[in-house]
Amino acid sequence: MFASLITDFVNIGYLIHHPWLLLVFVFQLWMFIDALRRQEWLWSVFIFIGFGLSAILYYFLVYRAAAPEATQGFELPGAQSRRRIKELQTQIHHLDNAYHHFQLGDVYFQRGKFSEAEKCYRAALEREPNDIDARAHLGQCLLRQKRPAEARPLLQAVCQENYKHDYGHSLMAYAEALTALNETEAAFEVWQHVVQNHSYARAKVQFAEMCLARNQPEPAREQLNEVIKDDAHAPSFQRRRDRVWVLRARLLLRQLG
Repeated sequence: MFASLITDFVNIGYLIHHPWLLLVFVFQLWMFIDALRRQEWLWSVFIFIGFGLSAILYYFLVYRAAAPEATQGFELPGAQSRRRIKELQTQIHHLDNAYHHFQLGDVYFQRGKFSEAEKCYRAALEREPNDIDARAHLGQCLLRQKRPAEARPLLQAVCQENYKHDYGHSLMAYAEALTALNETEAAFEVWQHVVQNHSYARAKVQFAEMCLARNQPEPAREQLNEVIKDDAHAPSFQRRRDRVWVLRARLLLRQLG
């Protein structure tokens, strides 16, 4: 039925006399795209071929059963974070506490708006100067703005206070700041500590690069091979996040032969 509707859709004159078919077409197209997005291959075939009321069955048995996920697929990009920004700005207007400034900074950071994030983190620290999360995230924000000299003392203090902070992400950022400042010996020690306690591709690749710079190909090869092996068994969201590091690992391994 869906395939025949596509043919009818091309025939504008036919649709003028049967406007209800346009609604049917849109509904089936909606369910067909949703089935493809969820990788429900059998359902997508049934909907396309038009086995009976397959689109309606799919709507009730699959689409509605996962309603929260389904609505996300049709939300405008960034709509959720924009709503969150507005919500936090309203809370800041009424309460003006450190927590809401910090949360707003994190939203801006996730969107790559580092100058706005920096302002929020600094506002949070004006209200709670000793907040470890705000200090750590401000350090990461400065680092992303290529200001490692300013980031270094913040990240160093955080890691001295709690080297496991943010599950090792603060320690990785500290190592990156040291690397950017050419403090190679200190950076090497921090990277070594990170890879011994965590399995982040971001850490393994950068540690491998330092090993290669020190003419130590075997530990570098070991770290890079682990990145490739971990990627093969990682969930899809992690593979998307680590894609750039996996690519760098493959390129380095080719250079090593």
